[in-house]
Amino acid sequence: MQPEDYNFMYELEDHFWWFAGMRTIAAALLDQYCERNCNRTILDAGCGTGSNLMWLQRYAGDDGVYGIDLNLQALQLSRERGCKRLVQASVTDLPFGNSSFDLMTSFDVLVQLPTSGADVQAIREMYRVLKPGGIGFIRAAANEWLRSGHDEALGTQKRYRLSELSSRLEHSGFVVLRATYANSLLLPAAAFRRLVLKRTGLADSGSDVKPLPSWARPINTILRVMLQAEAAWLRTMHLNLPAGVSAICVVRKPDR
Repeated sequence: MQPEDYNFMYELEDHFWWFAGMRTIAAALLDQYCERNCNRTILDAGCGTGSNLMWLQRYAGDDGVYGIDLNLQALQLSRERGCKRLVQASVTDLPFGNSSFDLMTSFDVLVQLPTSGADVQAIREMYRVLKPGGIGFIRAAANEWLRSGHDEALGTQKRYRLSELSSRLEHSGFVVLRATYANSLLLPAAAFRRLVLKRTGLADSGSDVKPLPSWARPINTILRVMLQAEAAWLRTMHLNLPAGVSAICVVRKPDR
């Protein structure tokens, strides 16, 4: 990611349709396994500019939410947001002791790890620092055929099939409690934009996460409502979505 991308993320993370809508989906899934306002120590592995750290406080109660990120600019922006428990580190080498956290989250971080096998090492580290019985939430960009200039701009190294993500988590020892795609209603539009418009030069290049022009701002509300509808489906119907732009697994570290 370029410095401009982190600045856009900091500016948009609280209200942009994708960030806000995907947090609603995360809540729909996590609420089934993590009661709110209970004391938990939480780690967001790859915290970016910190909005998710503030959001995760609902699951921490009186305990703390910790964030790590390798990028110093991201950590500085997190501090500007008011986050305090921050460490500059890689998800492949977490600077915490074994069984330190009750809840661990990873939002689109595995996809950015550049070296072969780094995602497996990161998953093993997440397993190590999670307490027995602890819950993990892992989200990743889905499906290589959706790769576009957006991925190039953000440094996305890999997009995952849901079965592939689930399998890697299970092989590292996790029990997969729920595995679903997300951002499914918008999959046709995403596919058209990324596979047709960008490749024919009819759409802007670079990241899709950038401020909308004033005339397009009502679209932000429409897209956010569509993700909220997915969240309601996942929460009430308890059925997993068969396709989407993101792959999500909720996992548990077995009691030993």
